[in-house]
Amino acid sequence: MKALILSGGIGSRLWPITYTRPKQLIPVANKPILFYAIESIIKAGISDIGIIVGDTGDEIMQEVGDGTRWGAKITYIYQEKPEGLAHAVKIAQPFLKEEAFLMFLGDNIIRDDLSKFIQKYYGKKLNALVVLDKVDNPQDYGVAVLENGDIVELVEKPKQYISNMAIVGLYIFDKNIFSAISKIKPSWRNELEITDAIQDMIKNGFKVSYGQLENWWKDTGAPQDMLEANQKILDDIKGYDQGWIDQKSMVQGKVIIEKDAHVINSVIRGPVIIGEKCTIKNAYIGPYTSISKGCEIENSEVEGSIIMENCKIKNVGNRINNSLIGSSTEIANDNTLSRTYSFIVGDKSKIKIL
Repeated sequence: MKALILSGGIGSRLWPITYTRPKQLIPVANKPILFYAIESIIKAGISDIGIIVGDTGDEIMQEVGDGTRWGAKITYIYQEKPEGLAHAVKIAQPFLKEEAFLMFLGDNIIRDDLSKFIQKYYGKKLNALVVLDKVDNPQDYGVAVLENGDIVELVEKPKQYISNMAIVGLYIFDKNIFSAISKIKPSWRNELEITDAIQDMIKNGFKVSYGQLENWWKDTGAPQDMLEANQKILDDIKGYDQGWIDQKSMVQGKVIIEKDAHVINSVIRGPVIIGEKCTIKNAYIGPYTSISKGCEIENSEVEGSIIMENCKIKNVGNRINNSLIGSSTEIANDNTLSRTYSFIVGDKSKIKIL
């Protein structure tokens, strides 16, 4: 079995962060989102992986490489413009050939072991398997209508309630998906919808079933989703210290301090990750904060946030909370007026608080 990761979207809901960085490379718990998908696929025993890329393909290829670090082989497939999930599958056919394949949306984080879905696919001799989960907002997803344990209908982002079983962005297909895609037409969104192709398979008598998630998952397409995923992953970390902490500092809970990071006269309350070569001085770093490498935080308080690499946060009088701050950003305060701050800031920004 091969795997296909879709990683070609522009990430408009994450602007301005994604002006300068593919959304799939935004770090959650100091690891690019795309890496979670790759690691889950390899853990399930699949090492031949295709990645659909678009305009940000060069950045993704540079960060991910050829798969050697994971003991995998990665092939890149260029999609000129996003024309739907089924279109991505269609252009990947030369890579996939006639093999069964697992398809994974690259901006999702799924914590279930994928091997159980693969086992069901083969054990039931299916032509397609769709992974589902119950959601409170089914209008934002493709959903499946179930009867007697079978999928009878799939609808992309229904305007009226028909089911709360959302398609979570994980599928397994055999070669018959290609003939189904060849018969469908673009939707009202002018995209080839994978739900339409699966519906065609159902109509023509192919064996289509589903698996249901047991653990949490997250579509990280929006800032708050990204912060919630960061929180959930930090809940599971095991702390360690490879940096330097002075005697005036206090570290509580699960905290990872990477190599050459310095903590000086500061309070760190986990779960927290502090990346390599960071300096935390006269600061408070609160729970659910991820700080990437090369950051400097001084005379400031940060909690529940993602701080990307090489940021400088100095003399900010009020606590920064629930924020997503792009790389090489500088935030400085020239006085201590009573204020509250929450930021979604793009790479290389400079903010001066007067």
